[in-house]
Amino acid sequence: MATIQLTKIVAPSVWGWLGDKTGQRVRLVRFGAITGSLFFGGVFLEPGFYGLLLVMLVFTFFWNAILPLYEVITLRALGDQKEKYGRIRLWGSVGFIGAVALVGGLLELVPIQSLPWLLLPVFAGIALSSFLVPAEPGERKPPAPKGSLKVIVTHPAVVTFFLMNFLLQVSHGAYYTFFSIHLEQHGYSKLSIGLLWSLGVFAEIGVFLIMHRLTRYFSVRQIAMGALTLTLIRWILIAEVTDVVAVLLFAQLLHAASYGALHAISVQYIQGYFGKHHHGQGQALYSGLTFGAGGALGAWLSGFLVDGFNTSAAFLGGAAATAIAIVITWRGLRPPPVHEGG
Repeated sequence: MATIQLTKIVAPSVWGWLGDKTGQRVRLVRFGAITGSLFFGGVFLEPGFYGLLLVMLVFTFFWNAILPLYEVITLRALGDQKEKYGRIRLWGSVGFIGAVALVGGLLELVPIQSLPWLLLPVFAGIALSSFLVPAEPGERKPPAPKGSLKVIVTHPAVVTFFLMNFLLQVSHGAYYTFFSIHLEQHGYSKLSIGLLWSLGVFAEIGVFLIMHRLTRYFSVRQIAMGALTLTLIRWILIAEVTDVVAVLLFAQLLHAASYGALHAISVQYIQGYFGKHHHGQGQALYSGLTFGAGGALGAWLSGFLVDGFNTSAAFLGGAAATAIAIVITWRGLRPPPVHEGG
């Protein structure tokens, strides 16, 4: 399972560079979806531990290419209507809820060994639906200024942005790794745990629906500071007031801030700073450094806190990471410039 995080750090940068270099992001998405699905078929050969490790490594190398490229395609298709991004992104959350409900229900009826067979139609559906997206015309754009990517990624505001998101994902390590175990230890049933997970995703959908309105009234910096503060409150509530159901419900609604709001502004922030020459690589760095490296480090560190203390300590560790992110964001985050032509 760790190979998913490992390739998430490396693969998006490779595919983002290819997308920026060729301008053929839709074709790369199709290639990644088809090739990744074919390599996933290796699980049916029952290849043993090292064989399965190799299958996961190759499969996720192609699979982790798709999302950052699709973010760029979506924002380019929206043109001047980038505030509508949230309304499109919410369908990923709807798909997540649908998958959890449908696959969870089916696994009550069939053995867990059937899971790869249940996933195959999903992979095939993604590959087929990628052909419904029109291919981009081969764009002949002038070469990027020499060294411009280095100038962008070393800009103090961009460094602050990546540090903020890295620490945000470190703080989520306990949530994605130990939330279910934490609730189980406090006497919550499996059904209750599943419903609480779903509530978080529903809250995420809600914020995607209204994000275009929030960006009219609040700056990127204000939204980031507000969302980080709510995230800090969320981790403290989960750690310390787990037994009070109403408080836990409120904490799960705050997923709208800790994931939804920050992801929506981050995707647009990258486009503002990286522009058309390096947009793909910007999205790739965002995916790799935050969800990849930050998520992996957060899960690893939270494991130490659970071993040394308990699951509550892991969430308090997440709160500490968020507090550092708040200070860094307050001191260094600046609004992105607007590039003509996306």
